Amino acid sequence: MTNGYRAVLRVPGLRNVFVAHAVSMIGTVAAQVALSILIFERTGSPLLSALVLVCSFLPYALGGIALSSISDRFPARRVLVCCDLISAACIAVMLIPGIPVGGLLGLLLLAGIVAPIFAGARAASLAHLLDADLFPIGRSLLRAIGQLTVLTGFALGAVAVAAIGPTWLLALDVASFLASAALIGFGTPFTPATGMGRNTVRDSLSGLGYIFGSVRLRRLILLSWIVPAFSSMPDGLAVAYTAQTGAAASTAGVLLAGYAVGSVLGEIAAARLTPATRRRLVVPLILLSQVPAIAFLATPGIPLAAVLLALSGSGYAFNQGIDPMILAASDPAYRGRLFTVQTSGLMAVQGVSIALAGAIGTLLRPSLTICLAGVLGTIVTMVLARRALTPQETEVELSAS
Repeated sequence: MTNGYRAVLRVPGLRNVFVAHAVSMIGTVAAQVALSILIFERTGSPLLSALVLVCSFLPYALGGIALSSISDRFPARRVLVCCDLISAACIAVMLIPGIPVGGLLGLLLLAGIVAPIFAGARAASLAHLLDADLFPIGRSLLRAIGQLTVLTGFALGAVAVAAIGPTWLLALDVASFLASAALIGFGTPFTPATGMGRNTVRDSLSGLGYIFGSVRLRRLILLSWIVPAFSSMPDGLAVAYTAQTGAAASTAGVLLAGYAVGSVLGEIAAARLTPATRRRLVVPLILLSQVPAIAFLATPGIPLAAVLLALSGSGYAFNQGIDPMILAASDPAYRGRLFTVQTSGLMAVQGVSIALAGAIGTLLRPSLTICLAGVLGTIVTMVLARRALTPQETEVELSAS
């Protein structure tokens, strides 16, 4: 544990926030694996099985656009507990014997709609409980926990399904959401609502107007989306790249793990630095996230390719320098909506970029596609970074009302 993380965890109640995050993330990843296998066993359709991941990503756009104001209108603890209970209820209904596949996917969509609201409310509560220096460390710890649980969850999920079956694994997911709700409801500090309003959709759209009407916020949010959009493209080509190199398809997991491991190590290393140093390292870390992909032009072997992706993943720690800027540029009354939109947009953009990489990879060699992603990513992110990180002398703010 780093000094920065220790400082965050010493804040009363925040240990429960991060334990709840780990518990619910493990359950979510396990449920995705269990549901994919359950649907495939029932239908024999790879397409319907793959729709589980699509239905996990798709609702982020709806929740982030139409419902983001919920994160500001109500106290964060209440929102977080309600989101966990809704998710638990959705998964519990999946346990009803004989429920149609369409019903399973619909319930997954409903559970996914509340996910960005949960993330936005949690980030807004961290902004209330942590000072400007510790806030990016708190978000860093959430990202590190998320990467670790995804890394281990997908690796162990199939083993767990084989051991206890998909139905029991879904039941454990229900338990994980209930445990998260209890940890948050009974063990975390109260934070007040920061926004007001009566019409959820109108207030959510008003939040979009506020976020994208601010030149400073718009550029910072776009930068936080575009950097991982390019650096995550190799994930969509992991299987194709292993085939190109002649390696076994099972080694694709090594490439996926490389990026995740690098992300965790980068977060831990950056959290030990001073706020001023993290700010100075934003551009070098963005470059680190993009440049290693260019080396794929030489078609490196799987071990070297995994190292390159780990280096790329470590650059994702640039967010620790960006988060304080977003916090300083935002009105507290809009932070729940801001972080909800940031989370939902990030998921949507990454999903599209991975799909795009897969499509281009059918026309070009995977190694060349990854290299081009690195070249374009370096150019585009440097242009965006120059604009986002240049202090604005004046900017016209659109009215949020």
